Amino acid sequence: MSNERSITYLTDVALITVIVQRGMGDNIVKAAREAGAQGATVNYARGSGVRERLGLLGVAVEVEKEIVNIVVSSEQKDAVFSSVYTAGDLDTPGMGFMYVQPLEKAATYIPPDLVARLKSNS
Repeated sequence: MSNERSITYLTDVALITVIVQRGMGDNIVKAAREAGAQGATVNYARGSGVRERLGLLGVAVEVEKEIVNIVVSSEQKDAVFSSVYTAGDLDTPGMGFMYVQPLEKAATYIPPDLVARLKSNS
């Protein structure tokens, strides 16, 4: 085994961030995986000053949040985004917010045989 270390950069990737009510994170992760994402990271957070009610609907917004970060390929981005939006009921007032950011580069362990196949397909 060689001691030479190298980094394989992923450059065609995006970060989907989903902020939802506490307890909804597992639904988001499940929907993301079913849509093709490899996994997700869930963090717990607190909103600032959002205990007031939303408009005429009188929907109370909880302070406790879960933030789900999902790194996906640019090809998967739209499918995962749509799946997560639906699973999180984000079309309902007060349920959450999500956004996508392009990532300049990312890195993780990728098996050498997969790197070779990816290089041969380019």
